[in-house]
This record gives sequence, structure tokens and C-alpha cells, in this order.
Amino acid sequence: MSVDGSLERRKQPPPAPSTGNGNGVVPPNLGHYSANRLRLNPNKDHKPDSYEDLQLEFSPFLFSSLEQYLPPSMLRVSRDIKLQYMKHILLRYSPEGERLRVQRHREYRQKIIANYKPLHKELFTMHAENFFVPSFLKAIKDDKEGGFRSIMFQPSPGVYTFEMLQPNFCEMLLSEVESFERWVHHTKYRIMRPNTMNKYGAVLDDFGLETMLNKLMLDFIRPISEVFFPEVGGATLDSHHGFVVEYGTDRDVELGFHVDDSEVTLNVCLGKQFSGGELFFRGVRCDKHVNTETQSEEMLDYSHVPGRAVLHRGRHRHGARATTSGRRVNLLMWCRSAVFRELRKYQKDCSSWCGECQREKKERQRQAVAATKMELLKRDGKPTA
Repeated sequence: MSVDGSLERRKQPPPAPSTGNGNGVVPPNLGHYSANRLRLNPNKDHKPDSYEDLQLEFSPFLFSSLEQYLPPSMLRVSRDIKLQYMKHILLRYSPEGERLRVQRHREYRQKIIANYKPLHKELFTMHAENFFVPSFLKAIKDDKEGGFRSIMFQPSPGVYTFEMLQPNFCEMLLSEVESFERWVHHTKYRIMRPNTMNKYGAVLDDFGLETMLNKLMLDFIRPISEVFFPEVGGATLDSHHGFVVEYGTDRDVELGFHVDDSEVTLNVCLGKQFSGGELFFRGVRCDKHVNTETQSEEMLDYSHVPGRAVLHRGRHRHGARATTSGRRVNLLMWCRSAVFRELRKYQKDCSSWCGECQREKKERQRQAVAATKMELLKRDGKPTA
């Protein structure tokens, strides 16, 4: 099996030298700090600075979260130096053309937020008791692995499903998206679609839901991901891309085989009445093995249920079958970790999470054991056939 041309690959530039910013220039005020690496684990006792008062190329929440992973020597320096150090890291993965695109998108978003009047204002701040089902809230409140596992069903390795959203929240979010789309049509604003694969749907962050979704990621999804996806940065999720996608005979019908630009993906069906549209999963792969064959134990077809969430690694290959009738709308959140992406360039072995890397490692171990056994038999003068 091969991943078709619709696969969205993450294009990262080569790592910059440890003392430069990718252009051969050492960022000002960094001095010897520029050679330091991030911590593997966050300093949970450190209270990070706020960056919301600054005009930045990246989300201010990203900087506050990333600050907890700074090397100890940097926690006592000024906010400006910390900011420069973190920008130095983030810009390694964002060439100039991408930064210009981000800046234009930020201006586009600010213009929408300044003019769009929300239909349901209560959606734009986190009201957990009104959003989530009691079982999900209790598991989050208890904050224990056993509580998370008690609400989870794992139909296939690495794919977790659980009841999450209340029907009233699903209905409100659906009507808010419809209201935004009507406003876009009336005002003739150009709507940016969620990604290159979906021609319908909307980016929720673009019309004011960024803060609410960021809290959803940090307070609800990250604790779960820390338990189930630690090897891909589940404990260090610090930014997101939140959007809805729409499927139906007059919308996108299906979604090709692909991987997400995320470390962890949350996918929740909002409704409405529909048939078809099943997700199909085909195993987790690193960049090197993304086109390798699927093993039988990795195959899963999953049918959506409104309010029920699916949580999986972004590198878990998947797609959506055709929606044959009605209309299906899903909330998706691609959760990302700058720490994981920074550390990946030092990572030579992906066997902790890539299915094919695991198989190759086991095969090497099998061959090593067989070779050792053969050598011992030769020493004892026994037949080796």
C-alpha cells in the first residue's frame, strides 16, 4: 500500500547550526545561550511569563508553554532574552516565506474577529460543565491514568475512542459555524479552508475560538496524551490547529489516505444525520516508512457517533470513506509540540512509535540471536542445519 498524492508531508528545513538562526547570524543578546538545548521534561515549578501583550509571529500561548522547557540557566534571564531564544528555535522550522504567510494569516484573523459578531458567545470561553459529558469531566478532574483508561475504548493499538461532547454543545458549535459561513458569504470575505485536502469547513481559530480551543488542548487533551502518547510529545503539546470539516453529497465526499501535521489528533463527530463516512486506520509510520505495507493487525474501520471522540497520533495513517447520504460535520484539533519537533532532529530511532521501525528492530534482534546461536553450535561441533 502506498500513501497517495494527497498526503500532506511536513516540510522542514535542515537544522540550523546551534549558534545561528539559519541565515548564519547569531541572534542578538543570546550569547552563549544559543548553544543550549531544551529540557526533556518541563519545570512544573516555574511560572512562565505572559507574551499576550506582544505582536508575535507565533501564538503567545506557544511561548508561555515552551518556556517551561528552557534550560535552567535561562529561567532567570529577562523575558526579552527568553523570547529571542525561543523564536530562534521556532524559526528553524519556519522559513521566511512561511513566516510571511503566518503574518498575513494573523492579519486576516484579526480583521474577521474585529467584524464578526458571534451567535453563541458562551462558546468562546471554556464552560466545561456545559461542554463535556460527566464521565469525561470526572476522569479529567481525577487526573489519574486509571480514570483515563476507564473511559477509553481502544479498538486498535494507538486509536482511542471515548464519550466527550454534550449534544447541546455540538448543536451550538454547528450553528455557530453555519452563522460564520453565512456572514462570510454576505460580506464576501474569503474563507480559508482547514487544509489543502478539504474544500469545505472552517478554521475555528480564525473567528475567535483560539483561546477556548487552546484551553481544551492544555487542560483536557494534554493530560490524556501524556498518558497515551508520551513518545510523540504528548506531555508537551503547546499549540494547535482547530477546525471543522464538512462531508456530504454536496460537500467533500471522502478524504484520501494521509497523515496529519500534528503529534496528536482529536477528532469528534458533531452530527448531523448521515450514513457512510467511516474512518479507516492503517498503522503509525515515521517519514522514512510512510509508504510501507500495512500489517493485518493495523487495519481498523471506525464509524462516527455524534459526541464521541477519536484520539490518535498524527502520524497514524488514515482516511475517510465516502459519506453516502446526509451531512457529517467533525471537529478536529491538530495538537503540536515544539519540544518534540526540536528533539526529533537528534532522534535516530523511531521504534518507540513507528510500527515499521519496531518490526525492523525486532528482525535485527532475531537475526542477532540466530547468529549467536549458530556460533555457539559451531563451537560445540554440533550440526547447524
